[in-house]
Amino acid sequence: MPTYEQLAEHFTPSTTVLLTVECQEGVVGLDSALPELAKEARSSGALRNVARLVDGAHEAGVQVLHAVAERRPDGRGANSNARLFRAAERLPVQQHSGSRAVRVAEPILVADEDLIVRRLHGLSPVAGTDVDALLRNLGCRTLIVTGVSSNVAIPNAVFDAVNLGYTVVVPSDAIAGVPADYTPAMIRNTLALVATIASTDDVLANWKRPRRVSRA
Repeated sequence: MPTYEQLAEHFTPSTTVLLTVECQEGVVGLDSALPELAKEARSSGALRNVARLVDGAHEAGVQVLHAVAERRPDGRGANSNARLFRAAERLPVQQHSGSRAVRVAEPILVADEDLIVRRLHGLSPVAGTDVDALLRNLGCRTLIVTGVSSNVAIPNAVFDAVNLGYTVVVPSDAIAGVPADYTPAMIRNTLALVATIASTDDVLANWKRPRRVSRA
């Protein structure tokens, strides 16, 4: 883990965006299409920490962006070129556009100023979506990636953001995947090589620290 001082340079509110990935009712909610993942996200405290980070971002003036995965009821535009996509078509809960399944899940609170980006295809919350353009228009330099899953969407988001030139921070206790021991292995062996790994408390503490005021 980096020191508090090393982290501080990444957390200027005006150039930081907090991204929540697939923290939606149909994924991490009580009626999830993926109950094992939903259970892990909740029992590990990851979902609660995402909610804490969202609340902290709202207080600090940090932009929050929610990435939601969904599909049309007729499946138009959706992928079918991988086992994961074909399995998703048979799940009892479908992430249909406009349904409860694609609402941001409790206990995460969505503010009026939050942005929500919905995608109908692919594995990445970043590539092939509006996320990059929005981040650039917001003046983002540091992207904090949270949510699920550490198996697929989280590493996709981290790699894509790094390739696009953003500094990425991953709060290790605000992401989840299955099985439970996969997430720390992914962090240690992969994400730590390309992103700054921190904790939820570290991020929140840095947002609350006094900022130097430049004098002309």
